[in-house]
Amino acid sequence: MSSQKQTVLAIGGTGAQGVPVVQELTRDGKYNVHVLTRSTKSAPALELASLPGVTIFSGDGYDEANLHSAFSAGIDIAFVNTNGFAIGEKAEIYWGIRIFEIAAEHGVKHFVWANLESSYKVSGYQPRFRTGHFDGKQKVADWISAQPKDGQMKWSILTSCMYLEMFSELLRPSPEIIDGEEVMIFKAPVGKGRPPMIFLEDLGRYGRWLIDHPEKSAGLNLKISTEQVGWDDVVKGFTEVTGKKAIFKDITLDEYFASGAFPFPDTKVGHSLGHDDETLQTYRENFTGFWNTWKESVLLRDYAVLDEILPTRVKSVKEWMQISGYTGKHGNVLKDYSDATSKHRAV
Repeated sequence: MSSQKQTVLAIGGTGAQGVPVVQELTRDGKYNVHVLTRSTKSAPALELASLPGVTIFSGDGYDEANLHSAFSAGIDIAFVNTNGFAIGEKAEIYWGIRIFEIAAEHGVKHFVWANLESSYKVSGYQPRFRTGHFDGKQKVADWISAQPKDGQMKWSILTSCMYLEMFSELLRPSPEIIDGEEVMIFKAPVGKGRPPMIFLEDLGRYGRWLIDHPEKSAGLNLKISTEQVGWDDVVKGFTEVTGKKAIFKDITLDEYFASGAFPFPDTKVGHSLGHDDETLQTYRENFTGFWNTWKESVLLRDYAVLDEILPTRVKSVKEWMQISGYTGKHGNVLKDYSDATSKHRAV
């Protein structure tokens, strides 16, 4: 039976998006999954290695010899999520395209690109929305979209957004004593903006749907989200779920960067590289575009389509808080954020 299973190669499989996709692909034994990672002993790699049908391979997803070796192992389907924070926008464009080409060379039947939507492009290239870690992925998606959708290798694009789980990390609240009472403060430079946000478990299910239904997903750019989340919704949902008092405090970008959200905001994005490349944005520049995007609600979703594909999906930030047991406590979500912080602290 196992020889009849299709084999999926996950590049970026140990990241925030990759883990739920791999978990979803292995829940019923339909697929074998190969995960290519440089850190085979990392906590996510060890967690995935314990799943039936998962094989962890040591290798660099940004090395041609390693990629050819990985794709030579009878791969039917590729799920590819490159790490723009690690390699920078310019390298992400190159490697996104090159991985697609190498997959095609090896006869892969279906290529799924993990994407982010460019608010810079959507806005007609207004510079205040330029966000490198959106733009690099979008440029790869645009190139993939120019390839034949029903060619020898079918392709699909999974366009995600900010994770609801980030309310346990970069967006987590902080306690303050106000009038003798502890109040949880959600601070962000988002104003009345309502950005799309996604529950990572549902992201995995949407990824599985793309892979399960190539006859429907070939040539499809599926833009996913739980809902357009306003921070007033977050505060209300938090209080209703936890019983704790909370408020939203809108802050300026200067206050945001001074808060220590990014300990080294003027370092350039691309933490595995040297930082003398003038094409790279700093974290401050990158996340200025990021928050301008959310504050002005530039990116929207078609929720009727998302309901049709996944009727049982989580549909609100409050529902996510309920099923996840959210308390506002810290949790690690973004591998690149923790990696970058750790690297800088070690220097």
